[in-house]
Amino acid sequence: MSDACSEPAGAIRAIDKHSVHQICSGQVVLTLATAVKELVENSIDAGATNIDVKLKESGAEQVEVADNGKGVEEANFEGLTLKHHTSKLRDFSDLIHVETFGFRGEALSSLCALSDLSVITCHESSQVGTKLVFDHKGHLVQKTPHPRQQGTTVSLQQLFSTLPVRHKEFQRNIKKEYAKMIHVLQSYCIISTGVRITCSNQNGQGKRSTVLSTSGSQSMRDNIGAIFGPKQLQSLLPFQQVSPTENVIEEYGLKDADLPKQLFSITGFVSQGDHGVGRSTTDRQFYFINNRPCDPLKVTKLVNEVYHMYNRHQYPFVALNIAVASECVDVNVTPDKRQIFLQEEKLLLAILKTSLIAMYEGGVNKISLNYTPPPSTSKNTPLHVDPHISIIRFILFLCFFIDATSTSEPCRAVLSNKNKAEREEDTEPVILSPKSSLNLAGLKAAFSSHYSSSSGKSSKEKASGSGTTQKTLQSFFKDPVKTSSCNSSLKSPLKYTRQLDKCSSAGKSVLDGFRYQAMSCEDTDSQKDSAGSSCNIAEAKPDIQCSDLESSPPKVDKEESSTFSNAGEKQSSTVDAPVSLQRRTVHLQFSLAELGKKMRRLQDQQKQRAGEELLYRRFRAKINPGENHSAEEELKKEISKEMFKEMEIIGQFNLGFIITKLKSDLFMIDQHATDEKYNFEMLQQHTILQGQKLIVPQKLHLTAVSENVLIENIEIFRNNGFEFLIDEDAQVMERVKLVSLPTSKNWTFGPSDIEELIFMLSDSPGVMCRPSRVRQMFASRACRKSVMIGTALNVNEMKKLVVHMGEIEHPWNCPHGRPTMRHLANLDVISQD
Repeated sequence: MSDACSEPAGAIRAIDKHSVHQICSGQVVLTLATAVKELVENSIDAGATNIDVKLKESGAEQVEVADNGKGVEEANFEGLTLKHHTSKLRDFSDLIHVETFGFRGEALSSLCALSDLSVITCHESSQVGTKLVFDHKGHLVQKTPHPRQQGTTVSLQQLFSTLPVRHKEFQRNIKKEYAKMIHVLQSYCIISTGVRITCSNQNGQGKRSTVLSTSGSQSMRDNIGAIFGPKQLQSLLPFQQVSPTENVIEEYGLKDADLPKQLFSITGFVSQGDHGVGRSTTDRQFYFINNRPCDPLKVTKLVNEVYHMYNRHQYPFVALNIAVASECVDVNVTPDKRQIFLQEEKLLLAILKTSLIAMYEGGVNKISLNYTPPPSTSKNTPLHVDPHISIIRFILFLCFFIDATSTSEPCRAVLSNKNKAEREEDTEPVILSPKSSLNLAGLKAAFSSHYSSSSGKSSKEKASGSGTTQKTLQSFFKDPVKTSSCNSSLKSPLKYTRQLDKCSSAGKSVLDGFRYQAMSCEDTDSQKDSAGSSCNIAEAKPDIQCSDLESSPPKVDKEESSTFSNAGEKQSSTVDAPVSLQRRTVHLQFSLAELGKKMRRLQDQQKQRAGEELLYRRFRAKINPGENHSAEEELKKEISKEMFKEMEIIGQFNLGFIITKLKSDLFMIDQHATDEKYNFEMLQQHTILQGQKLIVPQKLHLTAVSENVLIENIEIFRNNGFEFLIDEDAQVMERVKLVSLPTSKNWTFGPSDIEELIFMLSDSPGVMCRPSRVRQMFASRACRKSVMIGTALNVNEMKKLVVHMGEIEHPWNCPHGRPTMRHLANLDVISQD
């Protein structure tokens, strides 16, 4: 070490192997879930049909994974835990066709560096097992005979003990780590058909409790039922794959001719779209690519978005396995192999979206949005009008209205559904401007093609609706007009109208030629607008006189330029002559101490100005609903809880707002919102809901993990009004029964609130929390008992409300989202103005 320290700090040298091993190992295994995942994957790769995961103290003390796989041959004992030693690959080209979970040879080596690792194994060719003990470098240090049947047992003692900081953090968050590990293990239980996986945990000297168990079924559906219970199976739909529609293909920018056929094969299950069968969180979403659990972010987002089209307030249960050729997948992206790159990912998303929409559209209790009621025969009933007709009528009306306001000649059009005789009497020739007539011609063609495609309608509908409208439109175009080629958009009539408004026409518009005799332009903007369209109006021959606004460079006469050049030549021909200079010294009064004082004074002034500028700029957000988030962030940053006591009460505004002053800043506080938030948080903290006993205890069919979370946080459930009957000796998913439910006037609660509370406690064990429906009840009560808008308050009452804001955790908005406080102004800025 002394030699290493004596080298220059900037010297580049190789890191020693031991340090490299520790650094890299810490990147491969990051959590308890990763450690268990690597061992379970090794067991599955070994062909095991029975895998048993045993934990002590939720994995903080010991992790043991035993299987009945092939075992390890004696020739491989030395290289079993060495870095980058594997039997799965020989060179890089093998990576394309690898089908096993592990292939890099990093897992056991990293686990050796992070824990005390031992292996008991017995190969099918051996008569007796062998116990192997490895050091932190992965070297075999002890080998002894040990009785064991065929298979392998890997034991980890004191995981992360070699990294003190990570080990302390791991022990502090052991409940979260344990919950994440169970969720990862559930994914392998679902996809591993024909493999029986069990997981158990032992806390202290207590009894070992089974957390997870599957029966080794050959069906993914049976595995889901074994993990989550039969109730979950009742709400699932088998995934039915269909080819993407043309609209979806266009949405993802794909070309139907270039799409590969039968590239993806998707199987699995998703929740039904009916409200109540989904889940309040995304805790049961599992995705697999070639039977490998993964986290495809885009796929997850798409599935949830489609599900929210049919069930806005819940999330689906998802278990989807995507089968694709191995050469189209790159699994070697992250150390845990959870992130995967796919070829033709857009095609996969298109297939998923089309399939899910088709599944949910075909569900029960759905009414098609395209349903059109049959037309009534009653005369008083208004006729059904196609939405396209309404849009075209509106565009036509807009064009004629604009032309009527921009030209001196009247424009008249008839768009009402009158009978034929009335139309022939009322319809008159229509005088159009060039632009509007050009667009109307295009609209007529589009309108005619629309109705030619809908010729399969009933005769009654043709007679009553479409036929009448078609004849009415024909009356507009029965007089032939000469049109020029135009490719302008629908915005061009508006632009042309602006040009007509600002240009005075000297002649009349003539229907047959659209010729304008003379025109004087008054605004250059109209030139830009008219130049933007691609209409060719060569016949019009307008006589337009516009001033050229482009500035040309000033012209210089040849004589002047020659004069300048001659002057330059004369100057360059002069010769320098010696010049005598008189120098004199001037003595200045200078004091270094005085200079230091001036410098310090200048620095103080700059600091004061910077402080004042900082004070002025502390609050930038305006009182605007669009800036609520930025305003809240500013208040969180600048206002502390102690500052509320220091605020000076200025008065009450409009019997609804309290004006306060803190130093030179003025704030406006909503008296109702701030009192509501204080009452809400007090109810959250101190209210104990009373429960209503059930006649017969209700089975909840919770998973083993959920049961453990409930048992460990039983007091929080009691404070929320839930009472349970717990039988530790019962089977998994039958240990907990509900015996009492919270009730409060018109509010009732049920098992869904229990599941939501379990999910919240999985992330924050031991923290008092409330289900969302209990929160809604407290918000309603807090609102009713708070100071209302319109109530006059004295100074003491206003001061009490302001001080209460410093006693709660989140004083910036009420439970319903209404802001409680906003910055009004800074008095220093106002005084300067």
